[in-house]
Amino acid sequence: MKSSKAQPAPGFSRAGRDVLLFTAATVLLLVGVAFALAGNEVFAAGVWIAVTVLGLAYSTVTIAVSLRHRRPSVDVIAWLALVGALLVKEPLAGAIIAVMLFTGGVLEARASARAKRELSALAARAPRIARREDPDGVHEIPVAEVAIGDRLLVGAGEIVPVDGRLLESTSFDESALSGEPMPVERPAGDDVRSGVVNAGRPARMTATETAARSAYTGVLRLVEQAQASTAPFVRLADRFALAFVPLTLAVSGLAWALSGDPVRAVAVLVVATPCPLLLAAPIAIMSGLSRASRHGVIIKGGAALEQLAAGRVLLFDKTGTLTRGRPTISEIITAGDADADELLRLSASLDQTSAHVLAAAIVTAARDRGLTLAPASGVEEQPGYGLLGTVDGHEVRLGKAAWILESPPPAWARRARRRAAIDGSLTVFAAVDGRQAGVFLLTDPLRPDAPRMLRALRNAGIQRTVLITGDRADIAESVGRIVGTDAVYADRDPAEKLAIVRDEQAAAATIMVGDGINDAPALAAAGVGVALAARGATASAEAADVVLTTDRIDGLADAIFIAHRSRRIARRAAGTGMALSAVAMALAAVGLLTPTVGAILQEGIDVAAIAMALTVLLPGRIHTVVLADADLAAAQRLYAQHTTLAPLIEQVRSVADALSDSAPDMERLRDLLDRLELELLPHERAEEEQLLPIIARALGGPDPTGAFSRTHAEIEHRVRRLRRCFDDIGDVPEPDELTELRAGLYGLHAIMRLHNAQEEENAFSLL
Repeated sequence: MKSSKAQPAPGFSRAGRDVLLFTAATVLLLVGVAFALAGNEVFAAGVWIAVTVLGLAYSTVTIAVSLRHRRPSVDVIAWLALVGALLVKEPLAGAIIAVMLFTGGVLEARASARAKRELSALAARAPRIARREDPDGVHEIPVAEVAIGDRLLVGAGEIVPVDGRLLESTSFDESALSGEPMPVERPAGDDVRSGVVNAGRPARMTATETAARSAYTGVLRLVEQAQASTAPFVRLADRFALAFVPLTLAVSGLAWALSGDPVRAVAVLVVATPCPLLLAAPIAIMSGLSRASRHGVIIKGGAALEQLAAGRVLLFDKTGTLTRGRPTISEIITAGDADADELLRLSASLDQTSAHVLAAAIVTAARDRGLTLAPASGVEEQPGYGLLGTVDGHEVRLGKAAWILESPPPAWARRARRRAAIDGSLTVFAAVDGRQAGVFLLTDPLRPDAPRMLRALRNAGIQRTVLITGDRADIAESVGRIVGTDAVYADRDPAEKLAIVRDEQAAAATIMVGDGINDAPALAAAGVGVALAARGATASAEAADVVLTTDRIDGLADAIFIAHRSRRIARRAAGTGMALSAVAMALAAVGLLTPTVGAILQEGIDVAAIAMALTVLLPGRIHTVVLADADLAAAQRLYAQHTTLAPLIEQVRSVADALSDSAPDMERLRDLLDRLELELLPHERAEEEQLLPIIARALGGPDPTGAFSRTHAEIEHRVRRLRRCFDDIGDVPEPDELTELRAGLYGLHAIMRLHNAQEEENAFSLL
């Protein structure tokens, strides 16, 4: 029964109470059976009466709680059956009903228990100390004592304690509030919000708000308000109470009236006790929770699973959800004839000493390319500018353009900054031995499995997808088009995200997916909040109903498939059980079942319904594709080659850029064509022979590899065409010949980028 409605005593958990009651009732029932078998009917009846009274007291409390909360309940049927069993002197039937009652309490307590949405992650991160400057120096004070107009010092790596205005320029990690992973440069005079992290040099600021009115405290309040508005879980049984209770009472009363025998009325009440609803449904839900956990999805209780199955609108944050949430190198542009791999090796060797998020991206890129890093010496950090040190006898500098470039900047640098502005990339410039050497462009890339996952979600019943982000509109629109969302909302702060979720929730059941503190209010307000928490526990994981423990979002599609199947089986098991109970009610009404036989028959119906509910544990439809060991090994080998050859794509464009009319670098073009023929084309052929059959076996369906074969052929055709064009050109190419070469290179670059994106989405994401 709905044991959660009765409040346990302080210090005694609901689960512990329900287990104790179930154990006591079962033991007493068996003790009574032992007395009966020994021929002591009086003692047996006494023990069974005690169990019945215990069940009667329990159901009385649950009914009283339901009435206080104005919720319908089928508990009244069990209460009447227990009272009737005592009145017609059928104590064994009453004891069996009581055991069923406590069994339902135990199972439902486990099925509907959801993790508490605590604010521990938010509270632990909230700034508590501020450093205030006055004529006597810098003093630490509680953040609650900061007044508007106070001058504060925020050190490197410290959290901004209150909203304020900068007196000095520096950069900030604002991901906690905006979700944007890239550090943001803030000049003097700019406003800065509490909760962001100083990612640059120490800076002074003037407080413009108190702690109670600052941005981070507002996020905390939004989460609390959203949690308070979340509706409680309602049992499947309660949804049928308004119709089922009157029907049962009518059949019971009619049986008594027509026969004049109250025992028949009690027998009807006994077999009408809706235990299939109370047992089968929670077991199916629990089984669904267990199955989801095997796929790296933690669903916090049966209510969340039911709401996940009911979801029709899916809302996404961008950063860390549809994108990786951390910057990666998208392109290396070098000055003159500098070697990109060598520049990356030297830069990564220097950046090994830095904990900066951009340094980590450069080091990771070097390791992905298999470059051997050297130790750096004499490393110095220039606050607000970059890093300086010596690697293999070379002086290496990394940082801002103003620290690296000469004035006016060269053409390659202007081209790089233009691309960065268009693509929303960050730039890290490099100099070697006092000479400007190149620039690294860094972006937050799209997750390769995101488009496939959104298509799978539509197959799972999602009717509308919405992207909500604090990032720039142009970047958000681009991501939304690639993954196929129905609507995009950009430049939104946590309060605006919360308002959008509430508007969508008013129209249809929602699922909100996010990653980060800024998403916590929206996650708490949605019908179901889903957090991607593979990189550690965050406030979003605390506020969410569903947590993806792996760094993949396609697990959400699996969770929705499992939720749909669990709910379907729960309803089928409950419906079948209730149909059998209805047949039993008819038999009891005409006198073919006594209360005791009816109670035993009801137990049999319960077992059948539970067995049906347990079929949730059997394999069912999921989105995840499992590769055979041999296929997995082959795909991983090809993916390693794919990663190694990725820089060759950007080399195609850089060579095209270098084909100027005045001094075309034909030797560099020759080297590129040699690499394309000796490295790229054999790899494409290996993919055609080995990877495409793996994809076909894994994905099935009509011709899943046709597009791959076509692009493989097109890449080879364009490489061959470029080679013929190059061989036909003399030592001094004409302008129209250079135009033809550039056009061919740019076209090849575009096709290669599209092909790689397709492979990562539809092939290598299966890994």
